[in-house]
Parts: sequence; structure tokens; C-alpha cells
Amino acid sequence: MIVSELLSQLSIIQATGDITPKTVTGVFSDSRQVIPGSVFIAIKGYSTDGHNYLMNVFNDKNPSAIIVENPAGIPDEIFRRSGITKVHVADSRKALAQASIAYYGDPSSKLLMIGVTGTKGKTTSTYLIKQILESAGYKTGLIGTNVNIIGDRVIPSTHTTPESNELNKMLSEMVNAGCKACVMEVSSHSLFLKRTFGLKFDVAVFTNLSSEHRDFHETMDDYAAAKKILFDSLGEKATAVINADDQYSDFVIKDCKAKIVRFGTGENNDIIMSNPSIDFAGTSVNLKYKGKELEVNTSLKGAFNTYNTTCAFGACLALGIEPENIVGSIKKTEQVPGRFEVVSNKEKRVVIDYAHSPAALEQLLESVKKISGTSQIYTVFGCGGNRDKIKRPVMGEIASRFSDHTIVTSDNPRDEEPLAIIDEIVEGIKSDSFSIISDREEAIAYAILHSPADAIVVIAGKGSEDYQIIKGVKSRFLDKEKAEYYLSQI
Repeated sequence: MIVSELLSQLSIIQATGDITPKTVTGVFSDSRQVIPGSVFIAIKGYSTDGHNYLMNVFNDKNPSAIIVENPAGIPDEIFRRSGITKVHVADSRKALAQASIAYYGDPSSKLLMIGVTGTKGKTTSTYLIKQILESAGYKTGLIGTNVNIIGDRVIPSTHTTPESNELNKMLSEMVNAGCKACVMEVSSHSLFLKRTFGLKFDVAVFTNLSSEHRDFHETMDDYAAAKKILFDSLGEKATAVINADDQYSDFVIKDCKAKIVRFGTGENNDIIMSNPSIDFAGTSVNLKYKGKELEVNTSLKGAFNTYNTTCAFGACLALGIEPENIVGSIKKTEQVPGRFEVVSNKEKRVVIDYAHSPAALEQLLESVKKISGTSQIYTVFGCGGNRDKIKRPVMGEIASRFSDHTIVTSDNPRDEEPLAIIDEIVEGIKSDSFSIISDREEAIAYAILHSPADAIVVIAGKGSEDYQIIKGVKSRFLDKEKAEYYLSQI
């Protein structure tokens, strides 16, 4: 692809300089990644602004074109006869998405694209959908919070949904690897920041919405509006699979052009859920669809997995997979790392979960409470630094309400003082039965070694994350590894 072809896909206000017939070698928004012949698109971020690096890119990187939202950052005069084109656009994030789609050959149009959005359940639902699709013969890529999977390659994930150039590159690699489908988590950040702009989704799933990311979205309505972007983008041939039990379900599909499939407990839904059952062996739920009743069983644990399995059922129905085949595939789904993951010895169980929002923590502890019997519940959790502070006392109250003993510790304090975060959590605790142990490993050790013999220890907040960030220093830390070690000491 030459520069003029790529630029023809953008909404350009003005282009300055000669557009020479150079072959584009890449599309980048990070100035450090720019290579000769590539296109650099300056994006104003939350910690830095790509426009601050324009002269560096111009002088040292030899790009084919530089695309800006703020044209004042670099004079037009220096582009004339330079062989580099300056392009002024109204929205550089949108331009990055458009340029990436053009450069990588519109890869989403060559895959069955399934996007899953919501506060909770995205990761588990995408794993379930991937399992079902692959059982049906569709080689399927995955993009999500835990990992990205392209063919046989497993790539560590840094964002729930990558930046648009990285995202389209991965989709292109999936096509080249012979994938026929891609299932991906779609975060509210990515929708608001246009990372998924221009992708062609065949199915979009809405799991639920509860208070989260309030450091980014000022109100719940703002948060819901960001999620709605996914459904607004759907065409008439697409399908929206919606959790009708959620209060925001009607809002996110208002004016949606796609076919709507609703699931939930109400009798008017397309897929009706009933008779949920949970224990430490797994979860089951009965589903009624077009007069046919099916029992869905999975080894995945927790009441919330009745919704995760149902939304996966609905998404795969929309793709033409037979109901009985879907049910059989769900039954074979393996444990999703860090989502109600249980490790145990003869004396006690430890439940490790990613729950890091009030609704997720409440849902997790409610599920544990229902299946705990007479066992005491010891909960270890903290809250991340440089993130939504509103949720901290709320989560303290929730933990103390469902737990026999709460151990408040550090999550990823980042640049904040760990004890300052802990103090804000403790403000919400309504019980005298709690401990403060800021060192996360010590907190896990205390919960496992000092809880009663048949206790259930819940470690919440990080799930399968394998690191901890304290004062800007990132070090390896995996809750499961620590739990297994201290269980072995009993």
C-alpha cells in the first residue's frame, strides 16, 4: 500500500507536502516505534501527547506521513519538498483506526467477529465462546484481559482491548494463521477512545453494567453510553445478545439496527433461564429456547456463571451452531484462570477471583456464601491505586458483610501510599472482625494459616494477574502461587 492509498481512507482537513509514491511500512501512534516509511499518528493521551514528539519523528525517523489533530505543533513550511506529508485531521484516534484498517487490509471483515462488553463476565464469556466455536470447527483467536491468542501463539495482554493499530495487526495475524473467527473483550475505554472504530462485528454481547471505572467515566450514564457505542455500530445483519435482567439492557440497544436476542429470567425473553444450581463442583442452569428446554452444566463455579454460559449460548446460536452442540461444548470448558479458581488441600479451600469492583466482589462473596455451609469465610482484598476511589469504602462494607473475617491488604497501589488506600477501605467496614496487613503475601499467609481448618479463603482483586505495582516498581506476584505455597505449609 502506498501513502496516497492509505490517506484516501481518512477524513482529511488538509494535506501539506508532496505525497510521493512511497510504500507504507507501518502505522504507529508511539513515536518510539516509528520506522522509515511508516505513518505516525499523534494522539493526545492522558499521560502524554504524541504532538510533543513531532519534530523528533520528523528529524530522526524518516516517516512517509505525520498525521496530527493539532496542526500548530509543526510548521507546514518544513514539509515542502521533504518527501514527508503532514496531514491534519479532526480526530486523530479515528484516523489511527481508519489507517490501521486500511494498512492491514480490513481484517475484521475476513473473520466472524464476536465482541463481549459489560462490567463483569467478559473474560469467562469469551473463553466459553472460543471453546464452543472451536468444537464446531472454527479456528478462533481471542483478545482479552488475561491473554491474546493467535493460532497456536499465546501473547501476554497489557490492555483488555489494545490500541486500534495493535488490534488490527492482531486480527490480520489471525487471518494469516487460518483463524475463521475472533472473540474479544470490548472495554468501555476502548469504545470511548475509538480503538474498535470501524471493526465489523457479527455478534455483540452485553453481559451487565455496574459501577466501575468511575475515575474515567464521571457518571453511570457516561459509562453506559460508552458501552452503547458497540451496539450503535452494528449493521442490520449482525446480532446483539443482551442480558435483559440488567437495568441498562434497553438503553444499550436503543436504536440498534441489529437483530436483538434477549436472555434472562423473564418469560418474555428469547432465552429463558431457570433453576440455577451452584456448588464447588460447578454450575448448572436450565435454558428454554423456541420451546426446547436444555440443561446446561459447567465445571465453572459461581452463580454468575449461569449468566456467562447463557450469553455464550446466545452468541453461538446467533452464529448458527446447534443448541445441543453448544451445551456439549460448555460442559467441556476448562477453568478460566483467576475467575472463581479454586485451589485446596484436605483442610481448606482458597477461591481466587479477579473481582475488583463493588458489584463483582458482592457477586463473588454471595456465591461463596451460598455454598459455604457452616464454613467460615476469610476474605483478602485491596483496591488499586490511581484508580476509582469511590469504590473503596463500598468494597470494605461488602467484604465485611459477607465474611467472617476480612483482611485488608494491597492490590496494585501504584503511586499511592498503600496504607492510605487501606484507610479508605476500612472506612466502610461495619464489623470488628478485620485485620490490616498491607503486605499482600503476608495477608494471604495469615488468612490461610490462621483461619479455621474448614474455612474458605477468598483472595479477590487480581485473579490471574502475575504482577504487583508498588511505587512504580513492577514485580512478579501471582495470588495462586502464594495460595498453593501456604496451603502446602498446613
